[in-house]
Amino acid sequence: MYEDFKAVDHWTGEELHCRWKGNIVAIATRHADAVDVSFLVNGRSLVIAMPLPAWVEFRKRTGNVITDYLAAQIAGRYLKQSIENGYDNGREIYTMTVDEVLAHLDVVMREAGNSRNLPVLPILTAT
Repeated sequence: MYEDFKAVDHWTGEELHCRWKGNIVAIATRHADAVDVSFLVNGRSLVIAMPLPAWVEFRKRTGNVITDYLAAQIAGRYLKQSIENGYDNGREIYTMTVDEVLAHLDVVMREAGNSRNLPVLPILTAT
């Protein structure tokens, strides 16, 4: 799904290859209340910061948790949509809102049908 995908930049028409690298709790690295989901975009590192309150809100609403697999898919979908809508490709980090996390989560789950259908991470392929 969104752990390894291609997207076309809205402004340049360039095809960008996006590949998930990993998830890091940003409290340890940036003292931020977020999970940083790292991607390589045509070999350049890019981070999608997902606010931890989204995990709390999702748990309140559904009783379920956002797993690492699901977080990677949510951030990947956000990144793909951002690229296709003309994101600022000079930035190294993008911050999602709680509402954006939950909206992308809903779409990812509709597309997957069930959390068992989410790709297992990590993706171990040659670059």
